[in-house]
Amino acid sequence: MLNSLFRGRHKYATLKPRDADAQREVPGGLWTKCDECGQIIYNKELKKNLMVCPRCGYYFRVSAWERISQLIDEGTFQQLEDNVVFQNPLGFPGYEERIERARQDSGIESAVISGMGLLDSHPVVIVCMDFAFIGATMGSMEGEKIALAVEAALESRRPLIVVATSGGARMHEGILALMQMAKTSAALSRFHDEGLLYITVLTSPTYGGVSASFGWLGDIIIAEPKAAIGFAGKRTIEQTGERLPEGFQTAEFMLQHGLIDLIVERKALRQTLSDLLDLHGVERVSASHEVHAGAGADGTGTDVAVLGGSADGQ
Repeated sequence: MLNSLFRGRHKYATLKPRDADAQREVPGGLWTKCDECGQIIYNKELKKNLMVCPRCGYYFRVSAWERISQLIDEGTFQQLEDNVVFQNPLGFPGYEERIERARQDSGIESAVISGMGLLDSHPVVIVCMDFAFIGATMGSMEGEKIALAVEAALESRRPLIVVATSGGARMHEGILALMQMAKTSAALSRFHDEGLLYITVLTSPTYGGVSASFGWLGDIIIAEPKAAIGFAGKRTIEQTGERLPEGFQTAEFMLQHGLIDLIVERKALRQTLSDLLDLHGVERVSASHEVHAGAGADGTGTDVAVLGGSADGQ
């Protein structure tokens, strides 16, 4: 009798889809997929892990501002006011629009952010490059900002730290972009003559004019694990018929062949830099001392702009 109740009924029921308005919307920007292992990572967890995949250790790119926040003591960073303005000296078609679009997308004015600050209480001048700005290519603006940062470090007698990433010289400026290699190298030559400490941190990727100039001129050259570092790209070299060894143009290959000094994980970079500064006799100072020192070379406060609040973070 019970069987007769269900006889002739469909085995499956058809569910009607919800109306679009009734479906729950999941906010965007909460998750990131790892390019290496495919793991879906909660963005808060990824940021807490300094933009390194917790599953496979893949290094995501970080912005210049993120890098500064990872390395510099909170509230002590003072951006150098360089008054460098964009120009298109060759009249390259569409260059102005490309710069404006890069500024809107990245939120920064050029591929370089430079300033003074304390790294674990050590006074330093730091330069960070941002790949989000036209691949951190080096044009006249970037070369000038780096040269001015070297001069600021020279005048203040501070160690200079450059965190580099770049696709090379910016094609829109032709020979003027290539000239930045000589400009930055000449500034660093004067810096070296004064016996001051210069540390470079090469991140992935660092290629072209940056690697062939200030990127390789550090007294101590550090790289992040598996960072792609070189002058011409691997595929470009292979087109000449050269057979390249396994691991060519990686940080590990560079270390094995004596081209860099250290490979340091991102989570250990700040402490490693602090230890190196201690080793070279760089004295620690208080945050209040840093604010006073940031008043500018002439004491008027016109050379730097204090960001991120006061030195005590308030």
